[in-house]
Amino acid sequence: MEWWLGYLFLGSIVGFFAGLLGIGGGLIMVPILTLIFGAQNFPPDHILHLALGTSMAAIFFSSIASLRTHHAHGAVNWLIVKNMTPGTIIGALSGATLAGVISTKFLSIIFIVFTYCAATQLLFGIVPGSNYNFTHKIKMFIAGNLIGGISSLVAIGGGLLTVPFLSLCNVKLQHAIGTAAAMGLPIALAGTIGYVVNGMLQSQALPEYSLGYVYLPALGWMGIASILTASLGARTVHIMPTKMIKNIFVLLLYSLGTKMLIGIL
Repeated sequence: MEWWLGYLFLGSIVGFFAGLLGIGGGLIMVPILTLIFGAQNFPPDHILHLALGTSMAAIFFSSIASLRTHHAHGAVNWLIVKNMTPGTIIGALSGATLAGVISTKFLSIIFIVFTYCAATQLLFGIVPGSNYNFTHKIKMFIAGNLIGGISSLVAIGGGLLTVPFLSLCNVKLQHAIGTAAAMGLPIALAGTIGYVVNGMLQSQALPEYSLGYVYLPALGWMGIASILTASLGARTVHIMPTKMIKNIFVLLLYSLGTKMLIGIL
């Protein structure tokens, strides 16, 4: 339990950005949890899997708090949530299953590449194409499936994919962020189930107090902190511009990605 302060601090940072940008925070949690779990001498072959599973579970709590505040501001498009959720659930379960059978090194490479891509997208505001209006249910299902699968594989809430996609659908930025927070719930729930089940099927002993690939002490402390700060971040996005905070977040992503890259090299 000597790590509880670190988990609390990590959860508070993640929760704030989850509410502010509609992201789950996995890109922050996974590299830091990997370092913490390594320092705690967890099984090396499953450190990253534990970091991914625990992050996926923690996203559920931050999404709830963020969603409540965005909904109070009328910034959640529930029709989009309804049409995309079936696809995201199937995709998230598939992504978590795939992550459970991929080697730690290869999974690290996937995560690093995605981190750099996400940071670059945020930095330059890269959006593929413009002025699309995807209202067809099948297209929304497919989009949700892809977003859920990628998000679960690298343990993010989906905001870094959902917000640009909804921008293509001509959804106002604040509403895209609020809707992305709502989409984080089914992604986190389905992804967590996948990581729990896959972890329980492993023959190698996992750390005490683990539920599959979810380390419960870390989840508890991070969940408490993220619930408290996610609503603050969600309120902030409705009263001030986020350009400066996005730039800070981009710098953090590049730093964490580089740290993981140095680690595997």
